[in-house]
Formats: sequence, structure tokens, C-alpha cells
Amino acid sequence: MENHGGRSPAARPRRTQAERDAITVEIGYALCSAALAAALLFGAVAGPVFAFGLAGGARRTLFASGAVAAAVLFVARVVSVLVRFGRGAGSQPSQPGRTSPDS
Repeated sequence: MENHGGRSPAARPRRTQAERDAITVEIGYALCSAALAAALLFGAVAGPVFAFGLAGGARRTLFASGAVAAAVLFVARVVSVLVRFGRGAGSQPSQPGRTSPDS
């Protein structure tokens, strides 16, 4: 039997259903917020093409730069949300209404 990551399957902590649900929700949030931000950025960069009826090189340049900027923003947003979620795991208060586990 293969040993992935140097840990035996029995040594890996199992995630609860609530943890799996939280991860799923966070991934969905990351993707939706990134798509919205990317669409807004693309619209802001490529919008002048439609507003001013630009053609030719200006049209291609604005569409290309808008697409590249939107793609970079999309990836950056997804990564930042998921990294922040990964760092914040386990920092929730132990009891509702409390600000920290020691309160």
C-alpha cells in the first residue's frame, strides 16, 4: 500500500461534515466573488469600446488588456480568499457570542 505525504491513512485527521461543508461554501464564495470582480474589471477596461464606438487596434487592445487583467484578478481573488480561509481555520470562538475561547 502506498503512503502519500509520509503519513499513514490512519494518522490523517478526518474532517467532519461541518468542516467539509464550510470548505465547500468557501470555495463557492471564492469563485463567485472572483467572477463578479473580474467581470466588473473587464467591463471597466473594455467599456470604452462600447461607449465611444472604438474600432481597430484600440478595440483589440482594450479587449485583450481587459481579459488579461480580469483573469489575473480572478486567480488572485480565489487564492487570497482560500488562503485567508485556511489560515483562519480553528480561530472561531468556542461559544456563540464570545470573542475568544478564553472569554
